[in-house]
Amino acid sequence: MKYILLFLIVSLFAACSSEQSPKTIYIVRHAEKQLTGNDPELSVAGNARAVKLSQILADKEIKHIYSTNYKRTRLTATPTSSEAGIEIETYEQKNHDTLVDQLRKLEGNALVVGHSNTVGQIANYFVGDGDKYQDLEDSEYNFIYVVTLDKEGNSSVVTKTYKDY
Repeated sequence: MKYILLFLIVSLFAACSSEQSPKTIYIVRHAEKQLTGNDPELSVAGNARAVKLSQILADKEIKHIYSTNYKRTRLTATPTSSEAGIEIETYEQKNHDTLVDQLRKLEGNALVVGHSNTVGQIANYFVGDGDKYQDLEDSEYNFIYVVTLDKEGNSSVVTKTYKDY
């Protein structure tokens, strides 16, 4: 009986520890969009960028994909989703707290596809005391924020571009 109680106490403390699974989160703005309509699809260049993103992430063991519920974000994530064989999960673009909480808790690497005025804000949750990212200009589609989280909950962000891969 003593051993069972000890096991339960140790298990409880282990479950409550602040350690998390190490992971990498890739945050990108949706690819280039067509210029007409309220919810436009991707342009030819945008479709090419979405395919390039799937090629970049092909060996990154992506286990989760998050996208807002717009055509341009979902279409940007679709080639990676197909390549990885996983569904795209929708997140509310104005509720970054919930998304970041999910990202910290999940097991495995993730892709997040957002917008010019959200991707930097999401990356800022992981910067700590470092310099904060600004919103992207309307013409900027080339950045990939690479967030690394260690098991102690520490995080760092590096900004790359598609041509870095």
